[in-house]
Amino acid sequence: MNQSFKTKVRRRLLGMEMTDGLIARIAIYLLLAGLGFIFVYPLLFMLVNSLKSLDDLINPTIHWVPTRLAFENYVEAFNVLNLWGRLLDSLQVSILPTIAIILSSSLIGYGLARFRFPGRRLIMVLLVVTYLVPKAVTLVPSYILFSDLGLLKSLSSFILPSLFGQGLYQSIFILILFNFFRMVPKALDEAAQIDGASPFQIFLTIAIPIAKPAFIVVGLYSVVWHWNELYLTDQYLQDAYMTLPQAIEYFKTLFQSSNPEASGVDYSQIGMVYNESVQFAATIISIVPLLILYLFTQRFFVESADRVGIAGE
Repeated sequence: MNQSFKTKVRRRLLGMEMTDGLIARIAIYLLLAGLGFIFVYPLLFMLVNSLKSLDDLINPTIHWVPTRLAFENYVEAFNVLNLWGRLLDSLQVSILPTIAIILSSSLIGYGLARFRFPGRRLIMVLLVVTYLVPKAVTLVPSYILFSDLGLLKSLSSFILPSLFGQGLYQSIFILILFNFFRMVPKALDEAAQIDGASPFQIFLTIAIPIAKPAFIVVGLYSVVWHWNELYLTDQYLQDAYMTLPQAIEYFKTLFQSSNPEASGVDYSQIGMVYNESVQFAATIISIVPLLILYLFTQRFFVESADRVGIAGE
């Protein structure tokens, strides 16, 4: 009986295969909690500091619990950012090129997956190479080309390359759709051909409806990457558009222009502390649209990523 009791305790603690017992589960939960804290900590830090008043910020004894919640920081950030205008610019810069990317990537990915032609493998290699080449390497020739074509200060500098398969990180989107279309049974195409459907009709009536999971993955990644892009947006769009991330980047200048009395403040003293508080609030505001987008599409995104065969970032 004593031996039986020890065996039960051992199985409860270690499990049948040393990986499904109580000790293993506790270790896994602790590891996941630690990893989760690493990702959540910056957001908590920004949120707490965005709600601190000036007195709390300059008080070294106050870290995580403010004496009062300074929601006026968000009002100030809202006014400094000119939120509705910046939000509209961000939506245009993110959504319009994404639509172009989905259209062209689906055509390119379907063509590479379903048809055999000379140079097909070379195109696949070039897609991988263009993804690996840093953006800084192609910035100067791209800038000169767009300048000659009159595309600067226009969304065409993002939309036109996307329509021709050269959009922001588009090579990875083409590879995602290529991999998805390659997994679709060719029996569906053959059945449609027997019914007299052309290749383009097969693409519209069979491939596109089946590829909805891949479109969700491509669309979400593209929106997020365009939303957060600063380098190319500064170079191509210049002062014609200002997205929310750009406004955060230039926040100090915007803050001074909207608060003339702050221009003469010594920011090495109190002014910078207040500026940082409002800037944290502005940063929280800038990521809220992405959080809302993810909350509404989380279930579809997880299912789509699983079916497409990629891991989320």
